[in-house]
Amino acid sequence: MNNETFKNAIALTGGIATGKSTACSLLKLHGFLTIDADIIAHKLLDQNSIKIAELFGEQYVENGKVLRKNLGKIIFANENQKLKLEKFIHPLIAIEIEKESRIFENAGKPYFIDIPLFFEKMTYPISKCLVIYTPRELQVKRLMLRDTINEDEAKLKISNQMDIEEKKEKADFIIDNSNNLKSLQKEVERVIKEVL
Repeated sequence: MNNETFKNAIALTGGIATGKSTACSLLKLHGFLTIDADIIAHKLLDQNSIKIAELFGEQYVENGKVLRKNLGKIIFANENQKLKLEKFIHPLIAIEIEKESRIFENAGKPYFIDIPLFFEKMTYPISKCLVIYTPRELQVKRLMLRDTINEDEAKLKISNQMDIEEKKEKADFIIDNSNNLKSLQKEVERVIKEVL
């Protein structure tokens, strides 16, 4: 994987439930190309459902589809299981992201790659990064609502990632998503001006 592949790429990251998908949708509305590592991961999990059943057990696969919520429960609660999944799936995700990036590079303009664990894994030679920021208390509340889980479960999921304040420190660009959608739209427009 070389820097040439990602010359115009900007990594888009943040924490779980900070609003990455919404920010991505808004960037698309402004004509930006985006690559979503999560969508790629979901597709790859299903394509490799037999391997997932081998690694974690038949109970995590049904009709050729990986039961992601169930698998997520053991992944978030057990570091070894998490590493086992990452070791298998991350290289496959990287290949797909690189393929899509090559196509996007031809356009010769900035595009975004939504990579939730960009700082945690540092696998991609992307020089610029945009962080979607939400303070931790709000992140916990949003995650509880989104996944209908309790505070402890939400905190456990969040603890699997680097602290959002630390990510904010490392960012080249920041979109503050601690308010409503209208405010997020303004933030996206402001960042687009910075990017361009």
